[in-house]
Amino acid sequence: MAALDGEQVAKAVKALQAYVKKIRNDAELFMNENENIMLNVTVWKIPNREQTVKINLPHGIRSESTEVCLFTKDEPNMTADQTKRFYIKLLSKHGIKNITRVIPYKTLKTEYKPYEAKRRLLSSFNLFLADDRIRRLLPSHLGKHFYTSKKAPLSVKLTSRNLAKDLNKLIQGTILSVNKKGSCYTTIVAHTGMKPQEAVENVTAAVRVIAQKLPMQWKNVKVLHLKTPASIALPIYASGLQNLQDLQESLQESLNKQHKAKLNGENHTTPKRVNGSEKPVGKKQQKLKNKKRQKAAKQNTGNQGLQTPSS
Repeated sequence: MAALDGEQVAKAVKALQAYVKKIRNDAELFMNENENIMLNVTVWKIPNREQTVKINLPHGIRSESTEVCLFTKDEPNMTADQTKRFYIKLLSKHGIKNITRVIPYKTLKTEYKPYEAKRRLLSSFNLFLADDRIRRLLPSHLGKHFYTSKKAPLSVKLTSRNLAKDLNKLIQGTILSVNKKGSCYTTIVAHTGMKPQEAVENVTAAVRVIAQKLPMQWKNVKVLHLKTPASIALPIYASGLQNLQDLQESLQESLNKQHKAKLNGENHTTPKRVNGSEKPVGKKQQKLKNKKRQKAAKQNTGNQGLQTPSS
């Protein structure tokens, strides 16, 4: 991975902070809320699979008042209310205060079945977490709007010995949702209330993770921008054509390896003579053929034993 220009990132952060301050002064707004600073990642090649990249940040991007919702599995021999109290007690034991609502799976299926109930739930929380034991069951009960709004629940292992640490990483970290429908992806990496150096460190940490976990990795990164929801996007990195060339060579090398492996697999066959010529036979066919030969040999042996001697 090529090193980011820290000075360029710092200039972009300071420009965004100044922009937000000016807009608020011009509109005579007296707001204490901070604006999110987002990292836009544009890639050369659109991936052929979707992926959620989890990113740990050195400086938290959510305040202590941020409300988080947790979906849990149903505990055996417990009602929904008992399960809820069980996990509230567990979270309290580990000193976790950000999770303000616990919803057992049974409650989700019954009380949040109507569309309006799901919509209100979606708008009530900034972040959703899910017990890793039930996360795969949630899409059919939450609906598409949860996932298209980029609020898909993040998986957490509630049986972890380091539960507080694991949860804080998710709550104070961020994610980059990669899809196969477009070439630009966005993630929140800082806010305008941070010190510029803290924001720079968050951006650097996020880019380092993305460079390793993005499909086709750093070679696939074309451009990086920073922006707030209302500002223009400020460039902080642009890769040269050499990156694209390296990416194409890497993809071609991968295709060549796959083709070679396929050819080697076809060559490792036993020839079968058909009409005077040899035709390759696969391993399965050869195995079946051997079984038939063994069966026929046993039958011949049995028939010979049953024959009566001629007088």
